Amino acid sequence: MAYFDNGNQIFKDARREHYAVGAYNTNNLEWTRAELRAAEETRTPLLIQVSTGAAKYMGGYKFVKDMVADQIDSMNISVPVILNLDHGDYESAKECIALGYSSVMFDGHALPVEENLAKTKEIIKLAHERGISVEAEIGKIGENQGADGGELASVEDAITFYKAGVDKLACGIGNIHGVYPEGWKGLNFDRLKEIADAVPVPLVLHGGSGIPEDQVKKAISLGIAKVNINTEFQLAFQKATRKYIEDKKDLDTANKGYDPRKLLLPGTEAITAAMKEMISWLGTKSIDDELKDASFDRASLNEE
Repeated sequence: MAYFDNGNQIFKDARREHYAVGAYNTNNLEWTRAELRAAEETRTPLLIQVSTGAAKYMGGYKFVKDMVADQIDSMNISVPVILNLDHGDYESAKECIALGYSSVMFDGHALPVEENLAKTKEIIKLAHERGISVEAEIGKIGENQGADGGELASVEDAITFYKAGVDKLACGIGNIHGVYPEGWKGLNFDRLKEIADAVPVPLVLHGGSGIPEDQVKKAISLGIAKVNINTEFQLAFQKATRKYIEDKKDLDTANKGYDPRKLLLPGTEAITAAMKEMISWLGTKSIDDELKDASFDRASLNEE
C-alpha cells in the first residue's frame, strides 16, 4: 500500500546541502506515470502536486490521491513520494488534509497579511496534528504582470510566517507563473538572501519553468530547496504530441496510430526526459546516496 512522505526531512536536507527537489504538477494519468518513472529511474524523491484546476479536471482531490497511490503500487515505486496540494485556498487545504495528502500549500497571498497569517495558523494546526507539511506564500508570484514579476516578499513577513510554524515558505522574488515575458528582469537575489539569512526553513521557488539555469542554481545556493515545475512539462508534451501529428502517425490506420495510448506516448516520454534533465541540474540527491551518507555517519559515530 502506497505511503506518502511529508517531505520535511527531505527539504531540510536539501536546503542544508544546497540542492533542490523539484515539485512537479500532475495534470492526468500520463503526467503521473511520467513523473513517477523519472523519479524511480533517477532514484530521487518526488514531490508530485496538483492545482485546484487540475484536480477539478480530473474529478477531485480524492481521485488524484487515489490515482497517485494506485500508480505508486502498480509501478513498484520505491523512492519517497510527497503528495502536495499546490496553491490551495483555505477550504481546499482543509479538504486535502482530511483526505490524507502529506503536504499542503495554503496560498493566502491575495488576502490581507493579517488574514493570511490567521488562516495559515489554522491550517498549520490542522495539518501538524496529522503529520502533514505546510507551505505558505508571501509576496506575490507574478502572473500576467509583465517584466517586474509581482510584489516582492518582505523579510518581516518571512520571519512572522516562520514563527507561525510553516514547514516551507514560498517567496515572491521576481518569479512568474507561466511563460516568462520578454524583458523579464530576473530574480531578485538581494531579497532572497535577506530572507534566507532571516529564516532557516526551506524556501520555495514557484514559476521555475523558464528561469535560466544559472539563476535557478544561484537561488538554490542561497536557500531555495523546492522548485516548482509545470509549464516546462506542458510545453515538452505539446511539442512531442505536435510532432507525432505533423508526422501523420495518427493517420497510420494499419498500425492504429489513432490509438490514444500511442498518440499520448511521445508526450509522456518527453515529460520523463525533461524531468530527468531537470533533476540533474537541480542537483537532487538520490536516496541511495542519502543512505550511503547515513551509513557513513553512523559508522563514524560508532568509531568515536
